[in-house]
Amino acid sequence: MREIYYLLKRNILLYIRDYVSVFFSVLSMLIVLALMVIFLGDMNSSNVVDALAQLGGARDTAADEKNASYLIQMWTLAGILEVNAVTITLTVMGAMVQDETKNRLASFYTAPVKRIKIALGYILSSWIIGTGMCVLTLVLGEIYMALCNHPLLGAADCVRLFGMIVLNTFVYASLSYLLALFVHSESAWSSIMTIVGTLVGFVGAIYLPMSMLPDGVGRVLKCLPVLHGAAMMRKICTDGAVDQTFAGLPEAAGDAFREQMGVTVLIDGSEISLRFQILFLLACAIIAIAVSGWISRGRKLKDR
Repeated sequence: MREIYYLLKRNILLYIRDYVSVFFSVLSMLIVLALMVIFLGDMNSSNVVDALAQLGGARDTAADEKNASYLIQMWTLAGILEVNAVTITLTVMGAMVQDETKNRLASFYTAPVKRIKIALGYILSSWIIGTGMCVLTLVLGEIYMALCNHPLLGAADCVRLFGMIVLNTFVYASLSYLLALFVHSESAWSSIMTIVGTLVGFVGAIYLPMSMLPDGVGRVLKCLPVLHGAAMMRKICTDGAVDQTFAGLPEAAGDAFREQMGVTVLIDGSEISLRFQILFLLACAIIAIAVSGWISRGRKLKDR
C-alpha cells in the first residue's frame, strides 16, 4: 500500500504544481458553465415557460419564468458536473502518457513494484482530482444559485450528489487509464482530449436535450455510461425544481419534462432505475480495470 500512496501523491503533485494546467481546467469549466447558462439556459427556460402557458390554467408568468430559470440552471449544473467528471479525469491521466513518452513509465515497470499498484496510482490520482474539481464546480454553482436568489440543495441532496460524483469520476478514471494504454504520444492524447471534450456534451444529451435527438441516436446513447451518469445527477439536482415549476399541473407534465430532458431514461417504455444505473456504471469501471490488467499483463509477457 505504501507504493500506491507514493505514486498517488506524486501524480497529484504533478497536476497541482502545473499551475497552467490547473488554471485552464478551472477557466474552461467556468467558460462552459457561463455559456450554457447564458445561451442554452435562456433558450430552454423559454421553452419551459411556453409549455406551461400551453398547458392552460391560471398561471403567474413572473413566477413561471423564475421557476423555469432555476430548473434549467440546475439541469445545466448537473450536465457540467458530468462533463467535468469526464474531461478532468482525462486531463489528469495525461501524466501517464507523459511518463511513457519520457521513459519514466519504463523505469516504474522495472522497479520491484507490481503493475497493478502502478495502475492504481494513476487511476486513484485521476479519481481524487476529478472528484475535487467536480465538488468545486458544485460549490461555484450553488454560489451562483444563491446570487440569483434560487433555493439551494439540501444537505441530504448534497451528500447524494457527492456520492454520484465519486462514482462517475471513478468510472471515467478507469476508462481513461484503459484508453491511455493505447496512446504513446502527448500530441495524440491532446487530440483525444479535444475530441472527447467536444463529444461528451452531445453523448450525455447535455448540449441538446433527449427530445431533440433522433431516435436512433438516443438508443445508442442509452448504451453509454455518460448519459446514465448525467441522468443520475439530474435527478438529484432537478427533483425539487421540477415539482416547484410544474406545481398545480398533472403529474404527467413533470414526467414528460423529465423524459424529454434526459432526467429519466426510458428503454422500451420502461424507466431505468437508479439502482440499475449505478450497477451499470460500476460494471463499466470493473470491466475497464479488468481489460487494463489483461493488456498490461500481455505487454509484460511480451517484454520478456
